[in-house]
Amino acid sequence: GEFSVEPIRNLLSLLGNPQDQLTCVHIAGTNGKGSVLAYVSTVLKEAGYKVGRYISPTIFSYRERIQVNESCISREDLIRLTEKVKAAEGRQHPTMFEMETAIAFLYFVEQNCDLVVLEVGMGGRLDATNVIRNTKVAVLASISMDHMGFLGNTLGEIAEHKAGIIKPGCTVVSASQQPEAAVSVRKKAEQ
Repeated sequence: GEFSVEPIRNLLSLLGNPQDQLTCVHIAGTNGKGSVLAYVSTVLKEAGYKVGRYISPTIFSYRERIQVNESCISREDLIRLTEKVKAAEGRQHPTMFEMETAIAFLYFVEQNCDLVVLEVGMGGRLDATNVIRNTKVAVLASISMDHMGFLGNTLGEIAEHKAGIIKPGCTVVSASQQPEAAVSVRKKAEQ
């Protein structure tokens, strides 16, 4: 499958580009993304920030995907924003993940989140979450061989995809990586 951020970019522009109003901590990697997200968002909340969390997959309920200060989005808000996104989609046929991502961004703006901590659905560079512009910190959890058909066949190629979440001027934090992955991450950060 060809991945592209164009469909979600188009969808979000019809919704007023909510992602541009958010400040984010973006997490990619193969293993440990969920733990990093849980730690970071909890620490930020305890420090007094209003923190949005966008997670996948979830453990208990679908609404866990979208949280503010560890409270799930309400059924009412989820339904209302789903209808708003569906009304905007027009001729495009966003994937489930693209729709969810748009719903999450709208909700975090409505809730006036100080920071949003989110994990990549798959990969990095071409993931729907990578439409965000204001990344304060890009975090790379442990990278290993995964989704090889999509992301590349070597650890270096896979790491390059995941390092695609790095934005100009952001801080990059990486777990200890295997040498081939570390080289890709460093190269991307230097660019």
